[in-house]
Amino acid sequence: MAELPIDPDELVALTLALCNIESPAGQEAEVGAYIHDWMAREGFAPRRIGMFPDRFNVLGILPGRGDGLSLIFNSHMDTGRSKADRWSRRAPDAAIDHGAWVEDGALHGEGVVNDKGPMAAFLIAAKAIKRAGIPLRGDLLLSAVPGEIGYEAVDEFEAPQYLSKEVGTRYLIQHGGVADFALVAEGTDFRYAGIEAGKAFFEITVFGEPQFYTPFVPDAEVDAEHPNAIVRAGLLIPALQRWARDYEKREVYACEHGTIVPKAVIGAIRGGNPYHVTRTSELCALYLDCRLTPDSDPLDIRRELRELLASLNLPGTVELFLYRRSYGAGDTGALLDGLKTAHRAVHGEALALAAPVYSSMWRDVLIFNEMGIPSITYGPPRSFRRQAVAIADLVRCAEVYARLAIDVCSREKPPRTVRARPAVP
Repeated sequence: MAELPIDPDELVALTLALCNIESPAGQEAEVGAYIHDWMAREGFAPRRIGMFPDRFNVLGILPGRGDGLSLIFNSHMDTGRSKADRWSRRAPDAAIDHGAWVEDGALHGEGVVNDKGPMAAFLIAAKAIKRAGIPLRGDLLLSAVPGEIGYEAVDEFEAPQYLSKEVGTRYLIQHGGVADFALVAEGTDFRYAGIEAGKAFFEITVFGEPQFYTPFVPDAEVDAEHPNAIVRAGLLIPALQRWARDYEKREVYACEHGTIVPKAVIGAIRGGNPYHVTRTSELCALYLDCRLTPDSDPLDIRRELRELLASLNLPGTVELFLYRRSYGAGDTGALLDGLKTAHRAVHGEALALAAPVYSSMWRDVLIFNEMGIPSITYGPPRSFRRQAVAIADLVRCAEVYARLAIDVCSREKPPRTVRARPAVP
């Protein structure tokens, strides 16, 4: 293979540039414009493909000669933290969540690990292939998408800002972002996953009695008779935690593409008005993120949650407000073979399956797999606590991506097999 001119300084500079553009979910336009301009300068003929003008995908291409397998690299532009998130974080303005910098041989910042560092790695990998003049038989596509993080429309939090997967990779594929294989560039500790968890979101609302003014609230323990829905919800939380632990253990799913350990977590709670605490609340809602395997039935889960409410003698409702299925990769063929070869060439060891925590997430690999494009997730180590990636690891990641692209896109595409159709009588 020809020498690949991957420049670590260029990779660091691009990562910093991308990550110092604030792009929480719903506000991806500025970084999208930057990526579009970068691709245009580098000769990748980018297109904006968007459901909305300010929430667009960017798709570039390094064309092959037309008779080979094609590969699309994919990463998301949106980040998971916003300065507007005042009720989920103690320090919503912390710099590590809203920028990037170099320190002790590593790139720091939330955007670096999720997911602009791996994005920069495949962009620089594609530039290295182009600069080296390596001919490809199949097309190499480069995609940067919005809406992966998982903001979802519920209650007054409506579209278009709170649309998620509909505006990103799904829209991209439906409007031309199609290849024979897909590599979703996200952190996996240099291992791979071909399956990820789906998810179902539930709004569990506990009802209370008509409002009491504080001086008139009757004496009551924390039980189902207390008139305040918020107090009643205090009974539900430990029971829901016990249910979640049981659910996780009994629903573990293992296959050749990875292992899903489907957790269920209370991600939000709403009840009462903080500006008017002189009245008890007539309702309190808990919002549950329940991860799914390919075997999961969200209606069965909803039934179990309704039965849990009833067992506690708590009046209320359980509503399913989001359902996204889990899909396996199918036949990854040349993609997995190429990744194994590229990984060994760079790391000197065999490629292994990712830890279950990585195949138990949601990533856009699911959408490619659902749409019939075999997909794998692979990327550098990512530290959720430190929010950092070693520069040396990001360089190695770019080297693997470049070798993978050359391997896959240099293979002849086999002729399509046409299934025999029954004769019409």
